[in-house]
Amino acid sequence: MSDLRRRLEQETEKLKTRRDELLVQLDLGKKEVEDAWSEADEKWSRLEAQLHRLKREGEEALDEIGEAAELLVDEVKEGFKKMKSLL
Repeated sequence: MSDLRRRLEQETEKLKTRRDELLVQLDLGKKEVEDAWSEADEKWSRLEAQLHRLKREGEEALDEIGEAAELLVDEVKEGFKKMKSLL
């Protein structure tokens, strides 16, 4: 077997191994992003519900719902930042 052929086969094997490793990492990363999305989306739904309640109830509920909504806004922002960093 020629030297060139042997080197190409060795490099091809290394690339195959690296490819397989990347596929595993991709699957793990995908799961991590899906989990982060699920968490952020749940908070998003709660935020929308609170904003809807706030519109419905008016000024009396503003302080109570407003503080909770602000907290959820911050949590959703953090969730989106986390997902972006994972991509």
